[in-house]
Amino acid sequence: MPKNKEKHITSERKVFWSKMAAVLVGIVLQLIVILAVYLFLRSYVIYWRSIALLLSVIVVLYIVNKQDNPAYKLAWVILIMTFPLAGGVLYVAIAGNRTRLKFINAALENYLDTFKHFKKDDIVRNEIAQLSKNAKVQADYISKTAGYPVYKNTSVKYFPLGEDNYETLMEELKNAKHFIFMEYFIIKQGTMWESIEEILVEKASEGVDVRLIYDDFGCAMGVPAKFNKKLESKGIKVAPFNPVVPILSLRQNNRDHRKITVIDGYVGFTGGINLADEYINKVERFGHWKDTGIMLKGEAVWNLTVMFLQTWQFITKEMDDYTIYRPYKNKKTPVLTDGYVLPYGDTPVDDEIVGENIYLNIINKATRYVYITTPYLIIDNEMITALSLASKSGIDVRIIVPGIADKKLVYLVTESYFKPLIDAGVKIYKYKPGFIHAKTVVADDKIATVGTVNFDYRSLYLHFECGVWMFNSSVIYDIKDDYINTLNKCEEVTHGMLEQDSAVKRLLQAVLRVFAPLM
Repeated sequence: MPKNKEKHITSERKVFWSKMAAVLVGIVLQLIVILAVYLFLRSYVIYWRSIALLLSVIVVLYIVNKQDNPAYKLAWVILIMTFPLAGGVLYVAIAGNRTRLKFINAALENYLDTFKHFKKDDIVRNEIAQLSKNAKVQADYISKTAGYPVYKNTSVKYFPLGEDNYETLMEELKNAKHFIFMEYFIIKQGTMWESIEEILVEKASEGVDVRLIYDDFGCAMGVPAKFNKKLESKGIKVAPFNPVVPILSLRQNNRDHRKITVIDGYVGFTGGINLADEYINKVERFGHWKDTGIMLKGEAVWNLTVMFLQTWQFITKEMDDYTIYRPYKNKKTPVLTDGYVLPYGDTPVDDEIVGENIYLNIINKATRYVYITTPYLIIDNEMITALSLASKSGIDVRIIVPGIADKKLVYLVTESYFKPLIDAGVKIYKYKPGFIHAKTVVADDKIATVGTVNFDYRSLYLHFECGVWMFNSSVIYDIKDDYINTLNKCEEVTHGMLEQDSAVKRLLQAVLRVFAPLM
């Protein structure tokens, strides 16, 4: 390894661990305070045991009756039952603290404010109904429940690799004339980010409105100290999402996992690709890194623009005139319709699991096949049932997961779902060259979605996510072709392979699965 690169990695780690050390010290101090209060009550309150048990019972009743995923509830209930005297106190301290409740209420208010910026799409959805009732049902759900309308007048381009996405992204960034909005979970110093930063700085100097949202936890190990201040000094507006603070709170679970770029309101990018060199295979982590992206041009970009502006408003409290960012405000050239396009967002602060429900709708409405790629397969009973029922009904259900794991314990949990799915006829494949980070679903040559939503609890229940649902677009064939080509580099998981697992591994997987929703 070159010396300068080695120094850079060492510097990254120092920044990360110094920040994490401060956070850990704060959390430890908070735990000490909670423990001190607990011991004080134990020593000086006569009925402390009864009070603690009563609190735990109340908390368990609250969790059981809460509108939440049953597996998530079970994990918490088991923890509280294992530590009945301290469990209730701990849950109230980290799940019901003021900072988390304030965050949830503010995020929910911001999310509900989104809908006023969209026009009704009844005409477009009625067109879809003439072509496919199943597609109309899915578009209705996203439009009416999640609030994001469906569009025509949009072109779509699919990128089977991060390298392809990066090359086009650079070209489009250079063409920006009015504004650039970028929102990413991970940014890391390296070839990819430094080349993008160079363009952003140049564009900002030309008077282009350049804004960047980055997740503070996701970028903790990838960017230097005072990263935001450095960019602001160069004319780029920066907003860290949900800064990591030394407070024991479930709020830290709610990360901004979106990947969005909007250029002049007319061009939009999303998909699984973060701004780090492994995503374009400039550096090797876990073998070859397979990821996918999508570029939109036209009316549908408006949904991505509003998502970004709403998040920006939530973080900075700044109010923008949204009308100046509409797709045709700065680009008058019309776009030929290529099917129907619906970019959507998902938030953990409402009671709607949009990401999972879109996946379930596609699976449940499929008539011939459903092909899925995901880096993690940690799913609830509803998803297991849907995949199994589809397969048992004669639908060709295939799932590609990584051949090389990025997180060993998480991969163990992923593997624990193989047997029940394979028993139901679902075909599961491991991507032999390395790690697959793509989140795609394609069905029946008619419907597909590409986005940021993994098949795991964190994406489906805890993170802010986004994706693009498509119907009758020619790009769906590109997604399918890429899937078939990727299968040629995969190894199918068989019953024989699973039978070789040791009893210790199976026991560990059983334990990990119970607490998977909290991982």
